[in-house]
Amino acid sequence: MFGFISRFKTKANRSKLKDKNFEFLFQEDTSGEYVVFDTETTGLDPKKDEILSIGAVKIKDNKILTSEIFEVFLQNSKEISSKSIKIHGIRPFDLKDAKTTKEGIVEFLNFVGSRPLVGYYLEFDVSMVNKYTKEMLGITLPNKMIEVSEIYFDKTISMIPQGNIDLRFDTILKKCGIPNMG
Repeated sequence: MFGFISRFKTKANRSKLKDKNFEFLFQEDTSGEYVVFDTETTGLDPKKDEILSIGAVKIKDNKILTSEIFEVFLQNSKEISSKSIKIHGIRPFDLKDAKTTKEGIVEFLNFVGSRPLVGYYLEFDVSMVNKYTKEMLGITLPNKMIEVSEIYFDKTISMIPQGNIDLRFDTILKKCGIPNMG
């Protein structure tokens, strides 16, 4: 049943595509790769805040493809608050050679293709990108989404009967033996 709903939503999304040069986003992915990505933004409200940068890396066979990384800084019209700078470290000076939002989003879409997207609280990052893809292309990202905190929760809940699971990013990294690189 859910497969039918998913296919229906994808077909409806595809029918809204304004630029046929982006049909590749709807093709079946056969690369065996995943794209882990993150956005840095002016704030936490997708309706009013803007993307400052997008970073992404491809993963295949549980290996980070260090030769397949993506990073782009985007021009923005909003002032970057000191509170935001403390979180992501991006200052107005860092954006002096930034690309237009359209250029950056197009480059990101070309990097990602139809590969599944992986992230931590991915819904926020996807909603930020969708804000621009809806405007530019008439669509939202059609990619399969894999939420890291959800996978961790599902694997951990059976071991913690009271159900109080710490889903902080640093905790997940530590419990999984993954070094924090950033």
